[in-house]
Parts: sequence; structure tokens; C-alpha cells
Amino acid sequence: MEKPTPSSPAVAPGAPAKVPASAGWQDSVWPQQEPEPPVIPLTRDEAQALIARSPSLSPWRVIALQALIGVVVAVIWGGLSRNLPSFISALYGAAVVVVPGALMVRGVFGRGAGRSSLGGLLFWEIVKLALVVALLALAPTWVPSLNWAALLVTLVLCLKVNGLVLLWQGSKKSRV
Repeated sequence: MEKPTPSSPAVAPGAPAKVPASAGWQDSVWPQQEPEPPVIPLTRDEAQALIARSPSLSPWRVIALQALIGVVVAVIWGGLSRNLPSFISALYGAAVVVVPGALMVRGVFGRGAGRSSLGGLLFWEIVKLALVVALLALAPTWVPSLNWAALLVTLVLCLKVNGLVLLWQGSKKSRV
């Protein structure tokens, strides 16, 4: 083994030798990309125009839409089954989604809430999930003659409102 000279870099035994980039060799298997252009900050007018083009949807409207869908599904379920416990179970399924969601929205966006705090958002998400688990665990105790199918179908349909709202917002932005 040769001793490194001042003009040659030291190479560990068994390690591949480094080839200069000018020799046409890529250090990576990924193709070379053009450098990204620098980010140019928006002016105040440009930022206001961007906000005006894509207004945000209030989380309270999403909660209200979940509650509305929950009530509609419960009425349909109760009407088709002609069974009061099924209707109550479906309403309870909607409540399992709406009540913790409303609590989280209140905690994150209410008065005195740190809107930019990731820790606050995480805290309220954990509270929401704990309340959902508690409500589901208490369902057999609180709802007489519980119909799990009615509860779970309503719960899932209320949760799907979030995805539908996102799809609707995305299609609305693409039309603008």
C-alpha cells in the first residue's frame, strides 16, 4: 500500500477512490437537476390578492356540516329501521365525531389560543382522540339497546365530511 503524498488524498484501505465531479461521474444515482430559483417574497398587495382568491373555510362550518350529515343519516337510519334505539345510536355516532371536534376547534381557534403553536394543536388533538375513545367506551352504558352498526356507519359518514370538504375546496381553487 502506498503512503499518501501531499498531492494525493488519504484513502482508507478497501474504500473506493473519489473521482472528481468534472470527470463526468455523478456521486448519486439521481439525475442532476437545475437549481431551484430563489424564493421571492410577496408584496402586501400580492398577498392580499392571493388570500382574496382562495378564502379559507371556517372549521366551525365543517363541524356544522358534520352535525347536519349526522342528523340526516340518523333520521334516514331511524326511518328505514323504524327503531328508536337505532335512531339514538346513529345520533350518538354523530356526537362522537362532532363534540370532540368542536372542543378541539374551540381549543385551537378560541379566545386566547396560540394559533401558531404546534404544541397547542397537538395537545388538543390528543384531547380530542381521548374523548372519542371515552365516548365509544361509554356507548354501551349510555345508550340503551345500542345498535353498533347505526353508530359506526354514522360516525364514519361524519368523518368523511372532512375529506369531502377538502375535495370541494381543491376543485373550487382549480376553477379559479
